[in-house]
Formats: sequence, structure tokens, C-alpha cells
Amino acid sequence: MNDIAPELREQFQAFRDDFRRLQQEVGKVIVGQRETVDSVLIALVAGGHVLLEGVPGLGKTLLVRTLADTLDSRFSRIQFTPDLMPADLLGTNVLAEAADGSKKFQFERGPIFANVVLADEINRATPKTQSALLEAMQEHSVTVGGISHALDGLFFVLATQNPLEMEGTYPLPEAQLDRFLFKLIVPFPTTTEMEAIMDRTTESQTLQASSMLSQERILEMNRLARKIPIADSIRRYAIEVVMGSHPEHELATPMVKRFVRYGSSPRGAQAVILAAKIHAVLDGRFHVAHDDIRTVAHQALRHRIMLNFEGQAEDVSTDRVIDELLQRSPAGV
Repeated sequence: MNDIAPELREQFQAFRDDFRRLQQEVGKVIVGQRETVDSVLIALVAGGHVLLEGVPGLGKTLLVRTLADTLDSRFSRIQFTPDLMPADLLGTNVLAEAADGSKKFQFERGPIFANVVLADEINRATPKTQSALLEAMQEHSVTVGGISHALDGLFFVLATQNPLEMEGTYPLPEAQLDRFLFKLIVPFPTTTEMEAIMDRTTESQTLQASSMLSQERILEMNRLARKIPIADSIRRYAIEVVMGSHPEHELATPMVKRFVRYGSSPRGAQAVILAAKIHAVLDGRFHVAHDDIRTVAHQALRHRIMLNFEGQAEDVSTDRVIDELLQRSPAGV
């Protein structure tokens, strides 16, 4: 839109500049993975969480650590294992002795009380421990002993999981998957990228990102992104894509009717629209286009569409289902 206020236009320009600075700083350490890095940063600004899926050794943990280095924030890494208990994650009440000799219980915070949290190999923990993250991810608070404790400021969870080794793992339930704004598939590096990785990791020089932005600035960018206007027809297109993911809905495509058991929740539409707004700003526009919706749809919906038995048996990917949804939606152009 050309009638946008000059003050807001300047704010959006500063938004893009700060985002590019983060990209460049992360790029000093992370080789390639441009789409993954961009999506992680979009989720960060959107105030969501990210599930990273990929085989070991692709730099998932390094990406999260590097992102934490670029922010003036507290970083916490939690290694999920079958014996990890909710108290190991959230914290617990311990009996402490005061200066006068009296004793009372006080809350000792767990590693979840951080700004950037890496939940490494999240599917190795039991459902009981996985569920301890639900309240924190959605409400930005944890409840221990009947008392709620707020997670102040920026709170960004990046969880990793290995798609190959399934023995001894506990797949995330649908309710937990829905808490992630994006699910990103981390690709294997190209030959050129592999050469660059070897140069950076087998030489004596160690690269490390510098702190670029404060957590307050990230929260400010989140509020600014929500001011991006979106036309009714574009919003309706995003909604119809989500509604079409339900096999019983009139907008369902042939693949959805045949291979899908459950479609995306309303959180999927929220994720698509908010991420599309940020993508539009980064592309130098002050309005959302159909292409913005298409660009972010796979990351926002692939973990929210549940395949039925036939879909799993025929190894149908949810990305293929989303491709058809984006093509067949009546509002598409």
C-alpha cells in the first residue's frame, strides 16, 4: 500500500535492516542453510517456536547456539533423555534454611527459565516430560506445586529430532506439535557447502557470532509485524488452505480426502498469516500477497496435517498434500 504513514514506513525499513543484520551474523558461522536460517528468524520475530528435523551432524544445535549468541539473551540447552523428569526441566521446590535458622520451601528454577531454549532430541523424552513444555510454550509460564511462575521477556524454544532413529523414541503428540509455529526439514549440505564447512571446522580459527540485538528489540519487531495490512481476499486464501486440509470439508482436495486423517488447527492459519506478514516486510512490501502465503505454508502446516493409514503406507508426504492445497484453493491466483 502506498498510503502507509511515513513514520511506519521508516519503522519497517529499520525492521528489515535489523533482520538482515541477524542473517549476516548467523551466516558468519552457519554455512548455507539459508532457507532454514530465514525461517528460524521469522519464527523468532513472530514469537513462535520451531521444530528442527534432520539427521545428526547437520548443524542444528550449532544454529541454535549461534542464534543465541546474536541476541542479548540467556541461552539454555536441555538434552532430552528417557530418564529426564519434568522437575529437571521446570525446577522444583527445595527446603532452604533462612539466616534465623528457620526452614521453608523455595522454588529453584530449572533450565526452562531462559530466553532461547534448545530442546535437543525432544522425542527421546517420555510424553510426561514432553508435556511439561506445553504450558511454557503456549502460556509463557510454568506451574509447580500449584504456583504459577512467569517466563518474562523473550521465550523461544527450538527443538530438534532425528527422523531416522526411531527406537527408544516417543513421537510428539499432536497437541505438542501444534505449539510449534514451524517445522523445518534441515537439508544435507551441497558439495560446495561441505567444502566451506571443512574450511571453517578443521582450521585453527574458531568463528563465533556477536550479539546484535536485544530481546526487547525482537519483541518490538513482533509488535510491528502485526501492523502489516492484509487484504480480505488474501486472508481468506490462507483460511481456505487450512480448511481444505480437513478431509470432510467441501474445500478438501483429492489427496486430502484420500490420505489425510486430520487437518490443521486454527493455529495453522494464525502461523501462516503472521509469517506471511513478516515475509512481505522482508521483501520490501507493505502488504501481504498470495506468494507470501505460499512461501510459508509448508513450514507452518506440514506438522499439523495428520496422515491416515493409507497415506503412511504409501509414504505420502504432507508437503505434497500442501502443494495440492495451494494449487486448488479457490482463492488462489
